[in-house]
Amino acid sequence: MSDLNQLYSEIIMEHYENSPNRRELENPTIKERGHNPLCGDDITLELKMNGDVIEDASFVGHGCAISQASTSMMCDLIKGKNKKEALKLVEKFIDMIHKKDVDLDELGDAQILQGVSDFPARVKCALLAWKTLEKII
Repeated sequence: MSDLNQLYSEIIMEHYENSPNRRELENPTIKERGHNPLCGDDITLELKMNGDVIEDASFVGHGCAISQASTSMMCDLIKGKNKKEALKLVEKFIDMIHKKDVDLDELGDAQILQGVSDFPARVKCALLAWKTLEKII
């Protein structure tokens, strides 16, 4: 395994095993379940809004390392963003997964999931949280 793949795996596993975003919010403004019945990934995304701004984001649930890490990374990225900015990030992430040319810098850790696009069976895992966020915004 190359050093780069090793790093990516470490970051994914860190988000999967030790995500500070895996928790229930006290009095979330919005709550939405996202699940993929084919593989068993199941999350509930919780947002605390302050007007148009996502003040806090968290999730509970279970699933594979890709779905859980992707959810954790997304939560990190959208905190402090308004709905429009969050939707732009969703669009960029989806475009990245579908191998479109996008500026990856704004996606932070989530850009390491770019390689998921080479594994069609895992694409839904990576997209679950992002599609759930898109639905509730």
